[in-house]
Amino acid sequence: MTVEQLIHALAAKLEAGGVFFGHGTDNAVDEAAELVFFSAGLRHEQAPQCYGWLLEAAQIATANALAQRRIVERLPLAYLTKRMWFAGHEFYVDERVLVPRSPIAELIDAQFQPWVEPSRVRRIVDIGTGSGCIAIACALAFPEAQVDAADLSPEALAVTRINIERFALETRVRALRSDVFSGLNGERYDLIVSNPPYVSHAEMDELPTEYLREPELGLRAGEEGLDVVRRILAGAEAQLSEHGVLVVEVGDSEDALAAAYPTVPFVWLEFAQGGGGVLVLTAQQLAASREVLK
Repeated sequence: MTVEQLIHALAAKLEAGGVFFGHGTDNAVDEAAELVFFSAGLRHEQAPQCYGWLLEAAQIATANALAQRRIVERLPLAYLTKRMWFAGHEFYVDERVLVPRSPIAELIDAQFQPWVEPSRVRRIVDIGTGSGCIAIACALAFPEAQVDAADLSPEALAVTRINIERFALETRVRALRSDVFSGLNGERYDLIVSNPPYVSHAEMDELPTEYLREPELGLRAGEEGLDVVRRILAGAEAQLSEHGVLVVEVGDSEDALAAAYPTVPFVWLEFAQGGGGVLVLTAQQLAASREVLK
């Protein structure tokens, strides 16, 4: 069987199995391709020339076994392969962290321009870092910056440290245990980035099984999905430098947040590669809205 033949065979198997696609892929063919490339030890850069290559029986068996687990256990694909790409970089992931999939990757690629002046960014913090993907991608995009990767979960921070070591960034990225800003010791940052929990109780009840395989701590955020976001907004001003900027993803809680703070001048970003629910506020805007946000 060739690479292409196995991709299509597994795609049909995944579709028939009724799995949910939403962790970096949105269709069966792309997910089957990752299964085949992983099982065969191929690089995605080798496509399309490798599509006609013949696979060994062991490679085919491995891919089929993973596809079967994907269907039966409803595990996100990244938990089976222990890898996921974010902002063009490959990260280690497992069940201790959410699968990276934030549109913030597009902002990192652009060095958050025009919202920040890249040459002025010397300190960055990622709140709710999980695998460390946002923090590490920011460190790679801003090679002069020091980056703090903060999370409440010791289990998540263990994964963060794996990725810090993989990218040899021990001198510029540190993993910190912090409940939002509580563990940052009053540090001030030029850029605060966060993809925090923002799923409401009602939304949690409706999530596909694949999402329920992820850590609940990284998803559930109260009745409106705003419990953690409110704390970030309330504390961000004190953690930002004078020219600092706050970037937060709130996903489907965008409308609820805008309704909760109608006078706050949120800037809601649009993305060429899809996604939304990401806001930007400057330190000055946070200061002007201090009484509303506290």
